[in-house]
Amino acid sequence: MTSLFLALPQLSADLGASGTEQLWITDSYGFVVAGFVITMGTLGDRIGRRRLLLAGGGAFAVLSVVAAFSTSPAMLIVVRGALGVAGATLMPSTLALITTMFRDGKQRGKAISIWATCQFAGGAAGPVLAGFLLQHFAWGSVFLVAVPAMGVLLVAGPFLLPEFRAPASGRLDFAGVALSLAAVLLIVFGLKQLAAGELVVPLGAIAAGTVLGVVFARRQLTTPSPLLDLRLFRNRPFTAVLVALMFAGVAMAGVGLLVTQYLRSVLGHSPLASAVLFAPMGLGVAVGTMTAPSLTRWMTPATAIAGGLVVSAAGSLLLVFTGGLPLVMVAIAVLTLGTGPLFALGIGLVVGSVPPERAGSAASMADTGNYLGGSLGLALIGLTAAAVYRHAFPAGTTLAVDVTRAEVADQAKEAFTSALHVTGVIAAVLFAGLAVLVTTMRHPARGGTVGAAGFEPATARV
Repeated sequence: MTSLFLALPQLSADLGASGTEQLWITDSYGFVVAGFVITMGTLGDRIGRRRLLLAGGGAFAVLSVVAAFSTSPAMLIVVRGALGVAGATLMPSTLALITTMFRDGKQRGKAISIWATCQFAGGAAGPVLAGFLLQHFAWGSVFLVAVPAMGVLLVAGPFLLPEFRAPASGRLDFAGVALSLAAVLLIVFGLKQLAAGELVVPLGAIAAGTVLGVVFARRQLTTPSPLLDLRLFRNRPFTAVLVALMFAGVAMAGVGLLVTQYLRSVLGHSPLASAVLFAPMGLGVAVGTMTAPSLTRWMTPATAIAGGLVVSAAGSLLLVFTGGLPLVMVAIAVLTLGTGPLFALGIGLVVGSVPPERAGSAASMADTGNYLGGSLGLALIGLTAAAVYRHAFPAGTTLAVDVTRAEVADQAKEAFTSALHVTGVIAAVLFAGLAVLVTTMRHPARGGTVGAAGFEPATARV
């Protein structure tokens, strides 16, 4: 996903993609992943997680080859959507398999931290690797790089991975699948279009998606074999972590959006240099997730998560005083370092709060919440930053255009820096609020389940 942004200019010129087609090339994968991840998480619980993972991995490899040799924008858009279906199998299947392989809470916590570290390190390394590939090979190489990884999975998976499926899972709720797909796709589409500056159509899509989401929720509470067990939200730590994952996604996506534009248009770095300079954001999360399990030797997981979010708030505030590259890099590194306990220990709580046969469904909840948060952050913080920019520089149009006009370039850069400062304040408020939320909701509700993250019952001292 992160590699494609660097390849977009080259592949667009080669395929003759219009501006709208470029947007669909980048967004179609994410749309479909967001819509299908709930279904795939539950499907893995029913048909077998290893089976679903291997099928999805095989499809991902084949479709990556097809994408690399696409001959038209329409073909690439369709293949990217199909890749999204295959990609939706990967996250919930891998995370659910971890809960099967590691029944001990501490071991599972370490395994999840390694899993999260790989995910974020890959996100940080993607643009850097893409820059190297694009200097030596055609744009299709950014798709082909996934093939060896899927090959390892297909060869080693049958021997190394255990199979697990729910013993009495019932039939798949196809009406629920349709409702979840429609609700998530409409909401994500609306949020992304809102970020693009439109208003009527996005708000209509979000409203329609919300209505379908309410219908979906009511159905899940009444059907005997629900896609999602919404009664889990009675568990207060479970709910707090999901809310935190979503709004951490809001803050991180908003900061990422502003910082990348700051590196490119304000500081004037090339795409590859910007990717390298932006790497601390992914690496910060990776380091934070790897070190999170060791924190539980001295403090409870709830305290570690809340403390990490306070660190993220402090990192966000550093953006308010941004005056150049060094402080920006320190700010994003500190901000993301603090989120490590949330992703490592919090996701452990989510998958540990359910019986093993429902782990795939729980994993899909975490992924959907974080993805929706990212889309919401791009929309709301993007719109807020644009409003600040227009207020600070009424004569401006967009940053990318204004910095090319020598007579107003300095004004545009100052106005955008003001927008970055406001974004830092918003992110700091979000992270501080989440720290309070996790602290106040760390006790499970009466009868709640204690998850693998180690949140203790209300009768224990936390």
